[in-house]
Amino acid sequence: MSLLFPAILFSQTSGKVIKVSDGDTVTVLLKGNTQKKLRLAEVDCPESGQAFGKNAKQFTSSQIFGKTVKFKETSTDRYGRSIAKIYYDNDKYLSKEVIKAGMGWWYFSYSKDDSLGKLQEKAQQNKIGLWQDVHAVAPWDYRKMKREQSKNKKNQASAIQVKTRKDM
Repeated sequence: MSLLFPAILFSQTSGKVIKVSDGDTVTVLLKGNTQKKLRLAEVDCPESGQAFGKNAKQFTSSQIFGKTVKFKETSTDRYGRSIAKIYYDNDKYLSKEVIKAGMGWWYFSYSKDDSLGKLQEKAQQNKIGLWQDVHAVAPWDYRKMKREQSKNKKNQASAIQVKTRKDM
């Protein structure tokens, strides 16, 4: 290998995509038959129970399932998944393609790449993908809403148990 190659190439790994969990989470098979779960960097796709969640998963599958991809790990999330920038088909950046297709939000809290925000704005203006829905809810807001609903249900359940015990 020549020294003219950018340093980024040396820190990339490659693997075959063997599973797409959702629009922004995939599993790759590495050398030695080791599996690694990767969370796409800089993008957040709708959850599976959310509008366009299945579409986002189908889009990601159509782009990379069964293909050997290159990826660069950038960090780890709170669930232990590797956050990674995934490249395929002659260095297409998957997160960029997902945003361009209107299948995910630019995860601006975890990205410094303003060009992804511009791609999202363009998708919104052209009502591409999830942007056809005027009531589209960002996945981070959806997850927060679900957590609060779950917390409220637990609080209601414990209040009922306390009341039932008092009645005994």
